[in-house]
Amino acid sequence: MNHVMVRYTLGRIMCVVALLMAPSLIIALIYNEGWQGVWPFLLSIAITGVFGYLLCFKRPAKTDFYTREGFVIVALSWFLLSFFGSLPFIFSGTILNPINAFFESASGFTTTGSSVITDIESVSHSVLWWRSFTHLIGGMGVLVFVLAIMPKIDSDDIYTMRAEMPGPIFGKVRAKLGSSARVLYIIYLSMTAVLVILLALGGMPIFDSFLHAFGAAGTGGFGIKSNSILYYNSAYIDYVLGTAMILFGVNFNLYYALLFRSVRDIFKSEELKWYFGIIAAAFILICMDVSRAYDSIPHMIRDVYFTVSSVITTTGYTTANFDIWPVFSKVILLLLMFTGAMAGSTGGGMKISRIAIYFKFTFQEIRRNVSPNRRLPVTFEGKPLSANLIHQTSFYLTTYIIFFWILVVIMALSSLNFETAFSAVLATFNNIGPGLDTVGPAGNYEGLNNLSKLALSIGMIMGRLELFPVLVLFSPRTWRRISSRIHSSDRLK
Repeated sequence: MNHVMVRYTLGRIMCVVALLMAPSLIIALIYNEGWQGVWPFLLSIAITGVFGYLLCFKRPAKTDFYTREGFVIVALSWFLLSFFGSLPFIFSGTILNPINAFFESASGFTTTGSSVITDIESVSHSVLWWRSFTHLIGGMGVLVFVLAIMPKIDSDDIYTMRAEMPGPIFGKVRAKLGSSARVLYIIYLSMTAVLVILLALGGMPIFDSFLHAFGAAGTGGFGIKSNSILYYNSAYIDYVLGTAMILFGVNFNLYYALLFRSVRDIFKSEELKWYFGIIAAAFILICMDVSRAYDSIPHMIRDVYFTVSSVITTTGYTTANFDIWPVFSKVILLLLMFTGAMAGSTGGGMKISRIAIYFKFTFQEIRRNVSPNRRLPVTFEGKPLSANLIHQTSFYLTTYIIFFWILVVIMALSSLNFETAFSAVLATFNNIGPGLDTVGPAGNYEGLNNLSKLALSIGMIMGRLELFPVLVLFSPRTWRRISSRIHSSDRLK
């Protein structure tokens, strides 16, 4: 383990985070919040910046970078992000309980969208900006952002990018990852800017347009009104945001392909077909189930389209209280929460690609039992999957289930009903936001005890990083000093 390189990289990341707090100062000045609005961010920037500088002021002599360093840097950086990102909430008096503030910050950076703030409309503009801006930062990945803007230091950046990018398959879109990261962020920010303009054209105030675009881009879903998007009561806004959420749930490598290769690459994507197929099926089934509860068919279509878009992309915006929908519709939404969006997108969940691989592997095993002598490879995106990848994908599912139920047990200690406990874990572990019952669209997480909120905060980070970086971080073997011969074999080929 190259501890010095880990320290140095974490310091660089924290310095960038300190700079990213600066726009909130401008918002405080624009809205005349005075010293009361400025000093919480000045102090937060100072603390975060000094901490980062102390970690990275001395460039390491040895910059060798390995898989385990990549996982440790990613895991530690997200815990540090959540901690330092909570400082403006505490200093401004918006959230006084440090655990609540950590929960809100973790929810922002992991693009979960779960909240402990009960009176959101009383929060200052500068804090609201920072709260939603964390979605934009965390959506594509803060380490990818650092890789895009910071000069290279002769390390193997692929190890951090690989650990932070979601999905079972990581592929380099270009030989130089710095260039790749910059292109991905240009696409990401350009789509966000277009969304801001479209929302503003629909009559949404410009400040609100920015914040809701941040939430849709990062598929986070922090609301700034007590009744979320329903406040605007606009079919145009609902359809624009609903479509935007679906587009941000698409693998960004496909947008890269659209720019630099061929449109045909997009239409060949098997995961994209699964993604739109699941959305269409869920939309039709829920419409059939809730049709009796609506007097207006256009209103029903609008609510169902928005809800399905929000849930499958794990955004969490709401225009309807789906907690009062029939059980069949709620079960479908729960399944969408498990499924999530595409790998390589800003969405959470298990990812469409994994779901597709699980189905394909299951059907292959059924065929194998029926015809033992028949050997058919499992293919995805037109290529046979290696036995190692299938093993890793299956191992992820097993690990996911184990930690999911550990969190459910912890939640059960607070004497909540099962629906609340189960859906709260499902909504946070998969970075969705609202669950059902107490933590449903009409409620929030403030009423949970500190143990539950701390456990769910860790669950949000584990879900965003897809478990393994956090598991590696807490493994004693990770920190063990090993020989250079063994260490060199730890490189990814």
